[in-house]
Order: sequence, then structure tokens, then C-alpha cells
Amino acid sequence: MATTALAVAGMAYFLFAIIAARVFLSARRALLSPFAPGVSILKSLKGLDPGMLDAFRSHCHQNYLGEFEILFGVSSLDDPAVPAVHQLQSEFPSQAIRLIECQARLGTNGKVSTLAQLASHARHEFLLVNDSDITVSPHYLERVMAHFAPSEPRPDEQQLKPVGLVTALYRGRAHGTLGSRLESLGIASDFMPSVLVARMIEGGLRYGLGSTLAVSREALQKIGGFEALVDHLADDYELGERIYKAGCRVALSNDVVETSVPAYPWRGFCDHQLRWLRTVRDARPGGYTGLLFTHGFTLAIVNVIASGLSPISLWILALSFFLRLSLAMTVGAEVLGDHQVLPSLWLLPLRDIVATGLWIAGFAGNTIVWRGERFTVRKGRLHHSS
Repeated sequence: MATTALAVAGMAYFLFAIIAARVFLSARRALLSPFAPGVSILKSLKGLDPGMLDAFRSHCHQNYLGEFEILFGVSSLDDPAVPAVHQLQSEFPSQAIRLIECQARLGTNGKVSTLAQLASHARHEFLLVNDSDITVSPHYLERVMAHFAPSEPRPDEQQLKPVGLVTALYRGRAHGTLGSRLESLGIASDFMPSVLVARMIEGGLRYGLGSTLAVSREALQKIGGFEALVDHLADDYELGERIYKAGCRVALSNDVVETSVPAYPWRGFCDHQLRWLRTVRDARPGGYTGLLFTHGFTLAIVNVIASGLSPISLWILALSFFLRLSLAMTVGAEVLGDHQVLPSLWLLPLRDIVATGLWIAGFAGNTIVWRGERFTVRKGRLHHSS
């Protein structure tokens, strides 16, 4: 029966994702290097999110031997985030922190438009972009930048491509609402496992994650700078893919960062999920269709119904749920260090059923809602929707 085959394929994906996580854990080690070049951290701001100031503070508490500066960009000095930057400057007077008004709108993606303008003010050779709500560890910069350290020439072996971009895994910190908890759980049990699977299958990553995008100016110039991405929604994906195609590697840091998941109402949660899903579908249509097999638990439920509660279908459902729980705990608790995963495991069946429905809805159009504006996504580019 087709539904049985699909349910078994879903279990196979769960097992493969667990193996990918175990491979990452076995190779995980603190990458230490005296290489500590100057870094300019670029942050595009729009509005004030919960916990944002604490996230900013974490970037100032760095055990980093090199120089670094933090540049905040806003489209207007009336933005609600501006007072938070001023407070940060007063708390850390010895840290190089600058607030820059970036009034020009270079494309439909306002965030990248701001980053392009911030880059022209940056003093250092390496640029690091992450979202405004990202909280990092004190070892963040040293662990990320260690990937750029020049490797010793080894004439007896084929030389690796130079690292052009470093990105990082992340965990979500939920804020109370059901939508927030479901999204945080999805990061740990769906999205991050898919990143580890892609890394294993493709022999490394070929895209970036908005949690961390550390790039050398040389690699950035090869792809035309941030200006080349000002009309793209998935700017993190595009940045990594273009740098990879330009002949550089995309490295995955062993330092996990944390993102603050807003207290979404139900509609806000669905809009955010559909934005991500339709972006993936637009960028990798074949891969999006293949996401069917990541919904293994839902497929097992469908198989139970289609099989009329047959004993084999119930056995497959039980085994699928066991593998699903194992994946969530392996990636969420062990890889990401997410302390919210275990208390939220009871929500996993609901999360999976809702996620399957949203995946189906992702096929229904190209319209997304982003920061209150409606856009249409076509070939990676954003177009204002009437």
C-alpha cells in the first residue's frame, strides 16, 4: 500500500537525521586558533523585540583577542530600537558601537538594503551579520572566526577551498503562546535536523542561516556585495549559495546561538511559517516536494486510517513516534542544548499535524506576509503584492 511505503520512508528519514546529528556531535570540538582578525558586526534593526537589549549585551561580552565593532542600522532615527542602542552605548563605553541611519531603500528587502549601507561604514575586513534577536556565548566570535584561519599548505593532499562564509545552528526561546512554542519546537525538531541532513548528504553546507553570516570582504565582493541581494527574501540562503558557487566553502560553527521567538498569535505563527515554506519552495522546488518525507509521523497516522487500524499500521505508528521523539531529543537537547524541548515534547504530535497542513498550504500560492507587508515571491525575488 502506498501509505505504508510513505510511512516507512518517513521513518527512514528520522533515522537518517539521527545519524546526521550523531556524526555532527562526534566531530564537534572547540576550534581554537590564534587567528583573531578585526570583525565588524552588522545589525539591521526595525522595531524593538522582546529580549533584544539582552541579546545586544551578549555581543559585548566576548572573549575575543582581536578588535571588533558593532554597527546598528535603522531606516529612521525614530525607530523604537534606537533607545536600546543608546542604552547599550552607555553601558559599554569602551566598546566600539555605532548607530547609523540608512535612509536609502535599495530594493524590496529592507534588511539587506540596510546591510549594504552599513558595510560601507565598516572598518574591518571581516563582516558578521546576525538577526537583531540573536543571543550568543562569550566564545562566539573566537569560534566563528577560527574557521577563517589560513590552513597550512599540504602538497601531499588536495587543498580545500577557502572558507568564504561561516554560519551557525540556533535554538529558539519561546515566549508563552502556543504559536511561539510550536515554532521553537519546530526549529529543534524539524529545521535544524534538515540542516544537518543536508550537510551530511552534500558534504557540507551550500547556504547560510540568518543566525550567523560571517563573511570575508573578498568573498562578498565576488558575488557583487549585499547589493546583489536587495530584492531577495531568502538573503541568508542566497548569500551562502552564491559564495559556494564562487568557489568558497560554507563552514558550520560548533557554537550554537539562540533566537527569541515572538509571542505569536495563531495567525502570526501561520504567516511566519508560510513565509518560510514558500521561500523554500521558490528556492528549491524539488527539495520542497521532498519535505513530504520529513512528515513521517503524520504519514504514519494517515497509514493507520487508510489501513483500517491494521496491526502493522499501528506498529509502524508506534515506531515512527519513537523515532520522532528520539530525533527531537537528539538534536534539540544534545546538539542545540535547548532546555525547552523536553517539556514541550507533548506538543510534538500537534506540531507535526499542523506542519503537514502548512506544507500543503505552501503549494497554494506565492504570497507571503513580512513585517506587516504583503509580497509575492518569484524566482527568489520579492515583489510588492497589491
